[in-house]
Amino acid sequence: MDLKEKLVSSFMAFEEQIDVHSTLHDTRTAAIKNFENKGFPTKKEEAWKYTSLNSILKNDYSVFPKNENSIEFADVKKYFLHEIDTFKVIFVDGKFSSFLSSTTHDGLDVCLMSSALTKPKYKMVIDEYFNKIANKEESLTSLNTAFANEGAYIHIPKSKVVEKPIEIIYFSTGVEAALMLQPRNLVVVGENAHVQIIERHQSLNENPVLTNSVTEIFAQKRAIVDYYKIQNDLQSANLVDNTYISQKQESRVSVHTFSFGGNITRNNLNFYHFGERIDSTLKGITILGDKQHVDHFTLVNHATPNCESHQNYKTILADSSTGVFNGKIFVEKEAQKTDAFQQNNNILIGDKATINAKPQLEIFADDVKCSHGCTIGQLDESAMFYMQQRGIPKKEAKALLMYAFSNEAIESIKIPELKQRITKIIATKLGVNLGFDL
Repeated sequence: MDLKEKLVSSFMAFEEQIDVHSTLHDTRTAAIKNFENKGFPTKKEEAWKYTSLNSILKNDYSVFPKNENSIEFADVKKYFLHEIDTFKVIFVDGKFSSFLSSTTHDGLDVCLMSSALTKPKYKMVIDEYFNKIANKEESLTSLNTAFANEGAYIHIPKSKVVEKPIEIIYFSTGVEAALMLQPRNLVVVGENAHVQIIERHQSLNENPVLTNSVTEIFAQKRAIVDYYKIQNDLQSANLVDNTYISQKQESRVSVHTFSFGGNITRNNLNFYHFGERIDSTLKGITILGDKQHVDHFTLVNHATPNCESHQNYKTILADSSTGVFNGKIFVEKEAQKTDAFQQNNNILIGDKATINAKPQLEIFADDVKCSHGCTIGQLDESAMFYMQQRGIPKKEAKALLMYAFSNEAIESIKIPELKQRITKIIATKLGVNLGFDL
């Protein structure tokens, strides 16, 4: 039995275990039927042209972890942003860990999706937001919807400024020989509210893990959301990360994606505008080696006038690694005065690294300011020569140039402690001490 058949045959037992009479029964049933019809995406689909999942679908994944596996804080402390106090929503092998979490709050509604999906007090919010912005035709999103049960539910009330970041971390212990996880996150940020969220998926040993994650983010009028994704997992881990963002009038949402680890990583990042004077920011740094593969697929749908979007993705590829950037800006006829910018810059270190870049603009309005650009090259030899002439060893000169190349995305991080953490990870990836005080 292949993985698709295993998942489809497990659906009925899963829903009966949750609640076959749930109000989400029809939603789940439609979702599993869509996945059954379409199956896992293949390279025959234009959106997946450069990414194949075949090699990772051969594992015999456990799709329902049997027990909650406890881990000690000392074993995972390094994965937390421990330099400052944060709210923590932590999961171990798909199960919520009350021991590692810290969700005590003042005026916030931070809980589990399993509670939000089943308790009457959350019904109004779930009915209004759950699965409303996610792409119901996308097969892996449908698969997640069918089995949606656990993840983070975050509701920031109107005019609330959250005083410290929220960390969402999914640990996999490796107790299972191979494990498939399908976390579902829902983030609703009220009018004039402000929140910072850090998300991470982390394996604790080399057993294969496949994570199919879906996050829906709703930013109401004048809300500010800063979302940071840290992808620095072991090379036995595979991640498909689907993020859907709905923005209303004058909201500002930024998503930073830092892709350093993992085997195959696919990031689907989708922004949808529902009001004027919206600002959307998408920034990413990817540093890969060995045979790693990272695919960034972005969409910004400009549907309303006087809105802005800014995309800037930097990629450094070494060894036999492969990068993909497929960024699309769609400007509808009504979206006059749109200001949309997209830039993708790539550095290849070595002859075997590969980048596939496909920046796209589809514009149906006539009064817009839109641009996109893509560069692929190697390090500037004249700059290397200049630095070496002034006594900087070749290895350090190379690292400094690569750090400068990626610095723009680092500088826009609004959490100083996270900025230091990312800088340290980059220094480690480049294999050199950059001389920063960390």
